[in-house]
Amino acid sequence: MIEKTTLDFLKKLKKNNKKEWFDKNRSSYDVAKENIETYIQDVLVKMAKFEPAVSSLVARKCMFRINRDIRFSNDKSPYKTNFGASINPGGKMSGSPGYYIHLEPGNSFLAGGIYMPEAPILAAVRQEIDYDLKGFNAILNNKNFKKTFGGLSAEGSLVRPPKGYEESNPAIVHLKNKHFIVVQNLPDTVVLSKNLLKTTISTFETMAPFIGFLKRAKG
Repeated sequence: MIEKTTLDFLKKLKKNNKKEWFDKNRSSYDVAKENIETYIQDVLVKMAKFEPAVSSLVARKCMFRINRDIRFSNDKSPYKTNFGASINPGGKMSGSPGYYIHLEPGNSFLAGGIYMPEAPILAAVRQEIDYDLKGFNAILNNKNFKKTFGGLSAEGSLVRPPKGYEESNPAIVHLKNKHFIVVQNLPDTVVLSKNLLKTTISTFETMAPFIGFLKRAKG
């Protein structure tokens, strides 16, 4: 699915992250991008069996631009050293719960959920977890879910309970989260294997009930 030349291009880009180099190697970039786009399109076709809403998406609309926004960054490197795609019927910039693919040499992963939600959405998710902790835990404690993801990412979680909740709340470990995401890392050997598509679909299908819970909370 993913050609070795695609990862090789990203490795070279990391060492030569300059516009002059990129312009000279644009043909290699085009080939790598096409390789990724084909993979994403295959994922969309397979995902439609358990997430019908993605059937209206096309790969190129899901993929993020390789150009970095350097306006407010100290790092002025003009290009990302990964290919990323958001699979979200609401659009990749919608802020709705969705699926994410990140391909980067030595740092590839599949993820999903809702990252950095706006305050009203964060409040709604917390309220839904507080209301239906049993249902939320049933998803997180599913044997296959735990084996695939381990649990929720604790990135940036609060030290103290969020406003309106007590430390004694049985859901407090979840309510302290500011993001609700799960992640599965992908070694390069898996990225380059013939089983990548199968692994991607299996991972996202396992993730689907979690995404569904978040969508219900968001309303």
